[in-house]
Amino acid sequence: MSAIQIVFGAVLLLFSIGIIIIVLLQEGHQKNVGVVTGGADTFFSKNKARSIDAFLARWTKVIAIGFFALVILINIIMYFSA
Repeated sequence: MSAIQIVFGAVLLLFSIGIIIIVLLQEGHQKNVGVVTGGADTFFSKNKARSIDAFLARWTKVIAIGFFALVILINIIMYFSA
């Protein structure tokens, strides 16, 4: 194994662990299925963009895009270096 393969492998491992941790921290969407809330505007519904769930969802997208870009980059580098 070359040094570049070890570095890319370590970075890919960090990205995959990051995705796993962030996905496990998120709450399920089926949590309050049986609750009838009515049409009231609550504090949570008004500030949903600032909640922890929105933060985790945003970072899930960022890390997933970085993960896929890194995998494609690794494959391109390994294809042309062989």
